[in-house]
Amino acid sequence: MTGVGEREGSAGPGVRWSLVVPVKHLGLAKSRLAPALGPRRAELALAFACDTVAAALACPAVAAVFAVTDDPRAGAGLAALGAVVVTGEPGTGLNPALEHGARAARLTAPAAGVCALSADLPALRPRELGRVLEAAAGYGRSFLADAPGVGTTLYAAAPGHAFSPAFEGASRARHLASGARELLLPDAESVRRDVDTPADMAAALELGVGPRTREAAAVLLQPGPPAP
Repeated sequence: MTGVGEREGSAGPGVRWSLVVPVKHLGLAKSRLAPALGPRRAELALAFACDTVAAALACPAVAAVFAVTDDPRAGAGLAALGAVVVTGEPGTGLNPALEHGARAARLTAPAAGVCALSADLPALRPRELGRVLEAAAGYGRSFLADAPGVGTTLYAAAPGHAFSPAFEGASRARHLASGARELLLPDAESVRRDVDTPADMAAALELGVGPRTREAAAVLLQPGPPAP
């Protein structure tokens, strides 16, 4: 099932995708988890990104993952998984960083579609991502809203279509207004469940997170000692 939006010039079945995954400097990531974790949230942010990229690379529709980051630790960890690390991001926000990564992706694989994917999807399942990308191949530009239905976790531009992401804040409304097709799919919860808050983290853990997040969460989220 799909929502309203553009269909003209769709890529059709069998399209392969370059995924662009933005990863903040780890010291600045997951600020809304700071009250619970403080500076240790950097470890969880890296685990999220690594589990997201590992799951994406396991999806048959994904030709390559381009991780946009200037954080050396994140870059090393993601490169070890098989991602192409794109440095030199403009430093002017998320959308310019995604566009920077998309340029690198299209230079490398001009025939592939380009898809922006949140780095905060620790429960991501390759099969669910594959269903979303298959649906996206039917439209020139499309997107998937996050679990609350306010933001966006995935934005796709089929081959030959402009890549013009509008992430951050109430991005679902902006993507709709741009004419991008909203993808309304059953059984894609892991692609919609990004993690910004402790409640998001609890929901992701209930879905079942990847091994790095599971290990980090077991250490970082365990209850502290009782007060004397």
